[in-house]
Amino acid sequence: MKNPAEYLADRVFEARRPRRELQPVVAYDDAVKAVAQALADAEKYKYLLMRALRRHADESVPAQPLTTHETPVIPMYPAGANDQQLAA
Repeated sequence: MKNPAEYLADRVFEARRPRRELQPVVAYDDAVKAVAQALADAEKYKYLLMRALRRHADESVPAQPLTTHETPVIPMYPAGANDQQLAA
């Protein structure tokens, strides 16, 4: 992945402010283009990283059924309660 300075390397020029030395300057439009390019690269790297993580997770975890019957189901209401008792 590029460092931030590499996105601006081709767009930098030097300008002299009154009574000062030359300073590196980037035009606003060029800076916006560099940020857009950096964001696009970040999305690409994010996609590649997530794909690699999914592939690694698929290889390292054995396949399990989606539902397991090992978890007990506990009723919310006590056994033998009817609708009239619950409404009161």
